[in-house]
Amino acid sequence: MQGISRTIPVHQAQQGAILPLFAVSLLAILGMAALALDMSHAHLEKTRLQNSLDAAALSVAKVLDQTGNTLVAEMAGRDTFAANLAEPGNTALGEALASGGLTVTVEFSSTLNPFVPATVPAQYVRVRAEGYDVENWFAPLFGFDRTEIPGSAVAGPSPTLGNVCNVAPMMVCGTDPSSAPVGTTYGYSRGDVEMLKIGAGDASSVGNGNFYLVRLDGSAGGADVRDAAAGKYDSCLSTGEAIETEPGNTVGPFAQGINTRVGVYNGPVSADDYPPDWFTDHDSYTETDYDNGVAPGYDLDWYLSQMANVNPAAPPSGVPGRRILTVPVGDCNGLANGQSSVDLVGFACFYMITRMTQTGQSVFFGQFKDDCGGTGVPGPNPVTGPGPRIIQLYKDPDTLDS
Repeated sequence: MQGISRTIPVHQAQQGAILPLFAVSLLAILGMAALALDMSHAHLEKTRLQNSLDAAALSVAKVLDQTGNTLVAEMAGRDTFAANLAEPGNTALGEALASGGLTVTVEFSSTLNPFVPATVPAQYVRVRAEGYDVENWFAPLFGFDRTEIPGSAVAGPSPTLGNVCNVAPMMVCGTDPSSAPVGTTYGYSRGDVEMLKIGAGDASSVGNGNFYLVRLDGSAGGADVRDAAAGKYDSCLSTGEAIETEPGNTVGPFAQGINTRVGVYNGPVSADDYPPDWFTDHDSYTETDYDNGVAPGYDLDWYLSQMANVNPAAPPSGVPGRRILTVPVGDCNGLANGQSSVDLVGFACFYMITRMTQTGQSVFFGQFKDDCGGTGVPGPNPVTGPGPRIIQLYKDPDTLDS
């Protein structure tokens, strides 16, 4: 019997070969899509973690700058981190922290790069997260059950600001940096007691140790000066611009505003609107005390010591740092009392020793402090050295996770 042969058409043979290849390709495409979804999910969780770490680091650095107390600062940062994890969308992070899978470490360093934990004085902070594993949805099919997401954020003081926003409405006379004595800032030295005074109507001599009320942008009259002295002013001044002085007849409202910082409330100001500093203790201090070189009873060193020893579990009422004032420094050469235009040469920080009195000449006693926190913009070429600065984020020099 003759055998029967059957020839398979070429196109049918090709179809038979393409079907397995298509199946393999489809599986690869689906796998890539699944991995892309898992990667997108991990990236989203990384963003959420990093945002929470950034907020925590800024909180720690700000409180550290205000108080010098690492324990209080760390607690503030952990509270901020926990508050962020309670926000919608951060459920997985919150659960990981509660279960102990996610651990958060807070470190302090005196330098940014290198960042050396436990060095003093502490200025920079690192908040680091470890152990956060994100469960994958599709990658387990390929043997990848979870993805670990580390994170790190570093924050600390910026260089000295040339544009400052939260200034007190008084200008201190200072020496231009190009001619100031070596080791001083605008002629002032850290810890020196200064008697800053101005008459209500008469002219006063010019030089370091005098101050003039200034007309801040958009403000005019006693009510605005009072609110600005109490802390309401939020516009900005920049080094190099001209500022206007106020006549001395607004000294009274200025004193009412500035005294809220040490818990003294006279006139239309209240603790609800302008809370006092954490520490308001102050003694009477007079021009005679100043002339005789008497040390104030509650000076800058006392204040910083009180801040450094605050119990983080029971912080005082009020707002820390209210007694540290950021003050414009003007070139007062040739200036007399009254309304004038003055060149702004920079900014300085003063600690408020005691309440401001108004007997004859109004007197403000302060101690020069070499730096202080503030709000503003460092600018493209920020000044380096003493003075007000903001707290900002930095790239972690030791990791790519920040």
